[in-house]
Amino acid sequence: MSAPRPFALDRFQHEAIAALAAGSSVLVAAPTGSGKTVIAEEAVERALQAGRRVFYTTPIKALSKQKYGDLARLHGTASVGLLTGDNSINPDASVVVMTTEVLRNMIYAGAALDSLAYVVLDEVHYLQDAYRGPVWEEVIVHLPAHVRLVCLSATVSNAEELADWISLVRGPTEVVVETQRPIRLEHLYLAAERHSHQLHLVPVLIGGQANPEGSRFDATVTPARGPRGRPRSRFTTPRRAEVVEELAERDLLPVLYFVFSRNGCDEAATTCLQAGLRLTTSDERLRIRAIVEEHVEGLSAADLSVLGYDRFAAALEAGIASHHAGMVPPFKEAVERCFVQGLVKAVFATETLALGINMPARTVVIEKLTKFTGERHESLTAGEYTQLTGRAGRRGIDDVGRAVVLWSPFVSFEDVASLAASRSFFLRSAFRPTYNMAANLVRRYDEDDAYRLLNRSFAQYQADRTVVQLERRLAERRADLERLRAGAEVDPDELAEYLVLRRAAREAATPDVAAQRAVEAAVARLLPGTIIQHGGDPVVVLSVAQRRTSTLVRVISPRRRVLTLQPTDFLDPPARLGSIELPHPYRPHHHGFQQEVVRRLGRARVQTKRPGRNGARSPAGAGPAGVVDPGPAAEVARVAATAVEDHPLHRHPDRDALLRLAHRLSRLQSEVGELAGRIDGTADTVARRFARLLDLLRRWGYVDGWALTERGQTLSRCYHECDLLIVESLAKGLLDGLDPPTVAALVSCFTYEHRSRTVPPSAWLPSAVARERHRAIVRLAERLRGDEEAAQLVPTRLPDAGFAALAHAWASGGELDAVLDDEELSGGDFVRNVKQLVDLLRQLGEIAPDPATAAAARQAAEALFRGVVAASSGVDDALAGPT
Repeated sequence: MSAPRPFALDRFQHEAIAALAAGSSVLVAAPTGSGKTVIAEEAVERALQAGRRVFYTTPIKALSKQKYGDLARLHGTASVGLLTGDNSINPDASVVVMTTEVLRNMIYAGAALDSLAYVVLDEVHYLQDAYRGPVWEEVIVHLPAHVRLVCLSATVSNAEELADWISLVRGPTEVVVETQRPIRLEHLYLAAERHSHQLHLVPVLIGGQANPEGSRFDATVTPARGPRGRPRSRFTTPRRAEVVEELAERDLLPVLYFVFSRNGCDEAATTCLQAGLRLTTSDERLRIRAIVEEHVEGLSAADLSVLGYDRFAAALEAGIASHHAGMVPPFKEAVERCFVQGLVKAVFATETLALGINMPARTVVIEKLTKFTGERHESLTAGEYTQLTGRAGRRGIDDVGRAVVLWSPFVSFEDVASLAASRSFFLRSAFRPTYNMAANLVRRYDEDDAYRLLNRSFAQYQADRTVVQLERRLAERRADLERLRAGAEVDPDELAEYLVLRRAAREAATPDVAAQRAVEAAVARLLPGTIIQHGGDPVVVLSVAQRRTSTLVRVISPRRRVLTLQPTDFLDPPARLGSIELPHPYRPHHHGFQQEVVRRLGRARVQTKRPGRNGARSPAGAGPAGVVDPGPAAEVARVAATAVEDHPLHRHPDRDALLRLAHRLSRLQSEVGELAGRIDGTADTVARRFARLLDLLRRWGYVDGWALTERGQTLSRCYHECDLLIVESLAKGLLDGLDPPTVAALVSCFTYEHRSRTVPPSAWLPSAVARERHRAIVRLAERLRGDEEAAQLVPTRLPDAGFAALAHAWASGGELDAVLDDEELSGGDFVRNVKQLVDLLRQLGEIAPDPATAAAARQAAEALFRGVVAASSGVDDALAGPT
């Protein structure tokens, strides 16, 4: 260890720290609350002692603020900085905490990272997130090679696979897995009698198996009277206030009570308060009041009124609170601080609380094992269940943590037991190329290197592990080849020429061997989509696979017959009759794919050639165009021998040593070619998707060949899910000539998305010009989506003007109570949407090609960042800490 610790380290912490001491990167997969942060702190200590820098990345701003506070208290504010969309504090510090997107943007911007020793990737399992997950992979692949990674993950089933991938793309990486929780977890099931409301709390598992008593909770009975005698269960879901009271009586508070609905969380807190629950002492209420007032001191009385402060504070002082994304950050942060200090005893929260925020409890309650995703209801996965229940049990305080699942008519007791017993949390990559990623790859790398980087993604690794391994071998062989060429005493090209002449002389004496090699070479050069002749018929090459001893070519005939051919199946080098474009996606084994290939072959109108006489092999001169008829064999041999003797290297005093070098160079060159061919045949998923995306960018004028146009340069600096649509709107002047509030209203169409099941708000824009510009943006989006669907790319979402009225009103200086009057949007959602809008406007202020538009965007961002929005972006509470 770089410094002594005031507590004994666990086994996995010792192993991870030893890996850092050995100079390796490390992946630590361990349960929530087990102490993974100790390894990150060790990396920070080592970097500071060496006079180097360390970046600590997290998936969300709230967690970044929390880590900033933790590290600033440890090392002092002079040594620690924070970079998020809201804050830029001491960015040149030795230790900088940031969101993962900020680091990705720094890498693409070419930031100087020479002094960077470590990057901590907290919550690295977040790379499976459908939208933001790719950023983690971009960082891992693009960081300079000298930077060591400290990856902290929840317990995942395939941690070794993830570590193997990181090792392949970055060098030695040790994986340290801890499956045991620091505090034993007891899984419980709570049901209420339908008529008496008597509560039954039973263990879910006994000896690792489902509790046999649990089956009675699934039984139904037919009532003596009732509508059509419909069977009903004897049990029902316990009421929320009853659950909290039961836990209080059993001394199982504090509790984190997960309700997958913001309204449900607020209703639960209100219901408990109305039921007369009071979980705090008079002294605790005074301390709670002081904490709350400290957090809201930046808000006006009018703001507090519209945000429902009195109701919030009353519940909090009773030891009850809700916690969700619909709350303004000062309220959420007050709840977090009160809970960590043991003042609040029951927090009703959505699942967002489970991500990283340090709020352990004695008990966790999960009301339902299903949740609404914005589109449909889905069951909790084993990984999500583990993440939620990971908050149960406070290290150093509790001997046992409890996870309580409530009775539900939609989930059987057996289902609950299966979830509780499951240890499966398989991490899958969500990586996919984006327009901004493509622009930065074109800007920073040549074409071959860009494709190699894509093939090194975790997505490609999982799709086909061999591609990443082949890419690494290819890079090594190319490096060996360059070293040999650089160290050669004579021109390597001259050496290769001499070697070719010697081989030609030998082959001239054995023309059958030479002809066979000509066939082998021609077959090896075939590409999918090529039309060749076989057996008198034209056939299309479906795939080409290089094996150690031969080349296997799968072809399909006009009669839909699929054949696997080898060089020995050809008398002559196969004649190329033409080619067709293969269907997308590339699925050569799929029946529908093969049918479409045959249809395209029928439209190709190729003309076959007569095969060699009697099926015998044609003379050597009947090969591909450009091969000269050699004449009689003896004359060929004489000419070849003369060419060898006349070559300058033939009389070199170190000819034998040079020949050995030439053979080594030749073997390496062949291996490089073979590896490249195998990669071309295997790399399908990521690289082909990137190629389709690049084709679209070329058609839209962002890429010319392998170079960015002026618009492409702008795209490389736009970091947003609607990046191409935004930059195209800028290029067409759709944001030009507008005042700052109108710019804010229009730009909000890119950042806002209505996800609730409620009716979306009606679109309002401030002028006829703004409405026409919005219609033009929508038309542009529809055209883009059409091209994306044709190219089998994920369509860009359509602009949503549901927040435009609020954005315009707030940017115009409206008061919060007037802006949110008669609006369904909560204060927290309003703040979150404004902050996202401010982040994009600040980007536009840097990249907009029209100076006036850039200035208007900056002014709009400044106008929006005030009042409750600015008060929700501070870090003073993080520095204050939990005590």
